Amino acid sequence: MIATTPGLDALVERVRDAHASRRPLCLRGGGTKDFYGEAPSGEPLDLRVLDGACEHEPTELVVTAPGGMGLAALEAQLAAHGQCLAFEPPHYAAGATVGGMIAAGLSGPSRARAGSLRDHLLGVVLLSGSGELMRFGGRVIKNVAGYDVSRVIAGSMGTLGVIVEASLKVLPKAEREATLRFDMKPAEALAALHAWGTEPLPLDASAWWNGNLVVRLRGAAAAVDEAARRLGGDLTDAAAAGPFWQGLRDQTDPFFLAAHEATQHLDAALWRLSLPPTAPLLALAGDELIEWHGAQRWLSTSLPGALVREAAAAVGGHGTLFRGREKSAGVFAKLSPPLRAIHERLKRSFDPNGILNPGRLYPGL
Repeated sequence: MIATTPGLDALVERVRDAHASRRPLCLRGGGTKDFYGEAPSGEPLDLRVLDGACEHEPTELVVTAPGGMGLAALEAQLAAHGQCLAFEPPHYAAGATVGGMIAAGLSGPSRARAGSLRDHLLGVVLLSGSGELMRFGGRVIKNVAGYDVSRVIAGSMGTLGVIVEASLKVLPKAEREATLRFDMKPAEALAALHAWGTEPLPLDASAWWNGNLVVRLRGAAAAVDEAARRLGGDLTDAAAAGPFWQGLRDQTDPFFLAAHEATQHLDAALWRLSLPPTAPLLALAGDELIEWHGAQRWLSTSLPGALVREAAAAVGGHGTLFRGREKSAGVFAKLSPPLRAIHERLKRSFDPNGILNPGRLYPGL
């Protein structure tokens, strides 16, 4: 498949030339996640030239797609076969690409049950910072030979290489799903989610905001129907439930729209807090939305970044500055010296002259 990827030869030459002249490159697909991470820098390198057809083996539950392929086009092809990317990757806007999806490493509402993007990534073909094509992993689910470098690529923000193509595990769409709504305070919602998590329920996704807990059940028809009967709540019509979860995935629902507008002010930010599901409420000033059965909490606030991170660390978690104009606090949690050393060695190995998305993940990398 690599040989037929349009634009690859020219891209290789462009990267090799930049490597030789030590000229920084800003890797960019659809640009839908330009807001995420540290500020982009370098000469723009349009990776949409890597678009093309994907190889889909429905019976093997595997798809291999070029990095420049539109994410919407990939999902449409999978849907035609009754399959999906179970981790529900966010698009945020039209134009999201497969490579950008992997570089950002983000997952949607079903992550708590289905696993993360990293869990579904089987292999990648990478163009290194020196212009070398490298293949890691494979195109089959059972592939355990050697260190799984593809997992390192997920979430690396383009700092280690250009994602030329990727192989992903896909799953059949659920036979049945149901969305239930409950009137609950946040502490009540967390307690309910923790209790339900100990039961054999097909609990797929959850979101609490503004006094409402919304949960999605997915699975076999009999299991979903029985769970809905046991849990109670208000059953949401499918015509309304679909847009709700898509709005949550792509941050187009009222909470995120208000949070995005707030970040236009210099002192406001949207924080993504990754916490143990059983962590208590942090009681930080601002508006909060709770996802992933308590493990992911979004906070729109004007509080200092150090205070937000301190509160998250106190309960065993960490905070990411997801959106905001002022990024002096750092986007991602500070690395310990040993972890920083590992990141630096990886960067040197894949990008010896440091030309690919310099500083996009961490300043100085």
